Amino acid sequence: MADGIKVIAENRKARHDYFVEERYEAGIILTGTEIKSIRAGRVNLKDSYAEISGGEVWLTQMHISPYEQGNRFNHEPLRKRKLLLNRTEIVKLNAQVQQQGMTLIPLRIYLKKGMAKIDLGLCKGKKNYDKRDDIAKKDAKRDMERELRERNKG
Repeated sequence: MADGIKVIAENRKARHDYFVEERYEAGIILTGTEIKSIRAGRVNLKDSYAEISGGEVWLTQMHISPYEQGNRFNHEPLRKRKLLLNRTEIVKLNAQVQQQGMTLIPLRIYLKKGMAKIDLGLCKGKKNYDKRDDIAKKDAKRDMERELRERNKG
């Protein structure tokens, strides 16, 4: 936990499927039972994305499990949630998403000074050959490290 940041969940699939061009930190508007579920680590970012509509940024398909001790006021697990960004950042993101065909993908959710934050990535989709290149590079790096360990060992 560095600088008061506690990472709750990461979207590993995003790094596999997209090139991350820029990153933004955004606040997120939550209800009481949602923040309690997030603190318990019951959140999934796998298929989530953000969209800009009406000058506001909305997070869609982020699954926050219902709070176990919640009652009839418990939240809807897949509801849209509003993200808090600067007006200038929203205008810049909107221009890039519409002109360059990029997507807003949440990369991780974390607690910073007790507040839930989203690390939002401005991403460009990878083609299948890009994914294969990444896998080949990772395998080559792993093989080189294994060889170095064996050579230094004996």
